[in-house]
Amino acid sequence: MALLRQYTRAIPGFAALTSAGASLLGSASQLQSVRWATKRAGGSTKNNRDSAGRRLGIKKFGDEHVVSGNIIVRQRGLRFHAGENVGVGRDHTLYALTEGYVKFYRQRAGPKNAERRFIGVTFDKDTVLPRDPDVPRARRFTLVDTAAFVAKQEEQYADYRANQTE
Repeated sequence: MALLRQYTRAIPGFAALTSAGASLLGSASQLQSVRWATKRAGGSTKNNRDSAGRRLGIKKFGDEHVVSGNIIVRQRGLRFHAGENVGVGRDHTLYALTEGYVKFYRQRAGPKNAERRFIGVTFDKDTVLPRDPDVPRARRFTLVDTAAFVAKQEEQYADYRANQTE
């Protein structure tokens, strides 16, 4: 306001103009500046989100030791098929059914079919998959001591044969 008074004294015509403007606008402390937007407001979008990865892939590699229930591969669809001693979950996860070593191999399902990739679990590292189709599958009986069972059967058979000859 002090500057305004100085200008009104120096310029006679300006004094009348500024006094009229000051009475219309009120005091200088009430004056506020208006700021205009320098950029146009941007719109919002609904596409700025993403889901976390599903952690798919091979979890146990060739000749790696697994126990029953270990996940070998998590996959979408059957990129790998279940071989010996391997089960398939409802989301196509392959898991070990017995303790052993993981083996990867390829095999044709038929003469005109493409090669499929299989994963199997063997009881020892030296076993090679796929096995010959004429050879029976190797199985592990952990609930029964098979050596003792066979020895007991042979003993019973020997007793039976001894009783037959008497």
